[in-house]
Amino acid sequence: MLLDRYLPRIDFDSYEDFKENFTINVPENFNFGFDIVDEWARLEPEKKALVWCNDHGEERTFTFTDISKMSNQAANFFRSLGIGKGDVVLLILRRRYEYWVCAAALHKLGASLIPGSLQLTSKDIAYRGNSAGVTAIICVDDDFVIEQINGAFPQVETLHSRIVVPTVGDVARTHEGFLDFHESIAKFPETFERPTGDQAVYWNDIMLIYFTSGTTGMPKMVQHNFAHPLGHIITAKYWQQVQENKLHMSVSDSGWAKFGWGKIYGQWICGATIFGYDMDKFVPAKLLQKIQDYKLTTFCAPPTMFRFMLQEDVSKYDLSSVKNFCIAGEPLNPEVFKKWEKLTGLKMREGFGQSEGPVLIANFMWIDPRPGSTGKPSPLYNIRLISPEGAVCDDGEEGTICICDIDEKFPTGLFTGYYKNPEMTKEILGGDRYDTGDVAWRDPEGYYWFVGRNDDVIKCSGYRIGPFEVESAILEHKACVECAVTAAPDPVRGQVVKATIVLAAGFEPSDELTKEIQNHVKHVTAPYKYPRIVEYVKELPKTLGGKIKRAEIRQKS
Repeated sequence: MLLDRYLPRIDFDSYEDFKENFTINVPENFNFGFDIVDEWARLEPEKKALVWCNDHGEERTFTFTDISKMSNQAANFFRSLGIGKGDVVLLILRRRYEYWVCAAALHKLGASLIPGSLQLTSKDIAYRGNSAGVTAIICVDDDFVIEQINGAFPQVETLHSRIVVPTVGDVARTHEGFLDFHESIAKFPETFERPTGDQAVYWNDIMLIYFTSGTTGMPKMVQHNFAHPLGHIITAKYWQQVQENKLHMSVSDSGWAKFGWGKIYGQWICGATIFGYDMDKFVPAKLLQKIQDYKLTTFCAPPTMFRFMLQEDVSKYDLSSVKNFCIAGEPLNPEVFKKWEKLTGLKMREGFGQSEGPVLIANFMWIDPRPGSTGKPSPLYNIRLISPEGAVCDDGEEGTICICDIDEKFPTGLFTGYYKNPEMTKEILGGDRYDTGDVAWRDPEGYYWFVGRNDDVIKCSGYRIGPFEVESAILEHKACVECAVTAAPDPVRGQVVKATIVLAAGFEPSDELTKEIQNHVKHVTAPYKYPRIVEYVKELPKTLGGKIKRAEIRQKS
């Protein structure tokens, strides 16, 4: 077991014991590729690392030995292209198994990896390429993706290599200017020596860059060092509760930070087997079938997916193999919590965090989850709620979630700044705390309750209204499958509550339905919080990272 190399103590008697006594040892030259992937391959050559499938009948199982050898071949190939320590590589690989291979290879080289979404346009790719100085792009064989990369290629001076991997089958089509990934790595040896000298990699070198999917403005480049994967031990073992040699699935495209949270780092450190399902699109019934057929042990997905799965007859599927359901990405509405518990007998464990770190607040294994609560703080971080005046909040008082005392000891797993932007890094991380920008309140038992982003809190006639509470009330109504609550300008009240709603199958917009939903909200929460404006849409606008674009909805009000 590799955990005991990094954790002085693994097991704890209670959340209080965990919070007080959990620590992580970070070796000076920690490298996920060598110290986790290769080490598991050395200790247990047949240990399963990845079970992968897609919607086209393909299925592959990889041991850590397989990943080790293929990543060594890839590292040798990348080095032949001039990629080494400090170089930046963009990956647009969806959920292809090659992502895991390429990530391990780039980590071994000391290169910095940028995960990218399949939806990136030429403009997005050029912006990322020029902002970060991208030298190579590795992508899936997809017509749209190839076209966008070709459109961006002449605009990025640093970009010299384009590499393609297949989407279906073992042979990629030929694309001018692109190297075939499998054909190329086959020419290189399955061994790769740990770099030394000026190419040696240390824990504080930059490993990973996320372009954050903010709701306004251009994305920022959030940088993580090579110690970042160790912070995700908290995410995987104590929140998701992955089990060694058992299948874990987090639903995420490789272009999102959620992939780093749930599909590679903490899970492999803990020795779990990752289940990778490269779905063409999210079909609730298909996902439920995969959970049943592969007998997953732990499962994590955004609340929206659980809401849509609940539109199916979940009772038709045998989900008894799952020992823990987790959600993250958005707050969990109590109605979904209650329905899922009734169907499965398990209470879903919500977690809160950002691209800037691992899980910050969660319903850890010793905590009895409460519907709507995001749980209690991680022991890695000194989390406090801070009022607009800068004071520490009392129980029941809303404040911004802040990680405090970072000037005394910078915590493992937290981002170390904004890539190539020392001014913003100093502004955000140069003091004694990092302000997440998210508002919550804490109850007397220490549970945290999410309110919303600072910018999303609605100020109506002197009241402060958190959108999440209103959304939860709306989603208790059977007609509503998804919604976003935002502020709309009002000449008398300053702002009023607006609800933008996606209706469940079988319901159509009408004045009668609007009145019914409004009255429903008045009965389940304070009457002044009801939505005075209701708009029905086919789908909600979302960022590439899957977050609702509330700013865009507000601008249309």
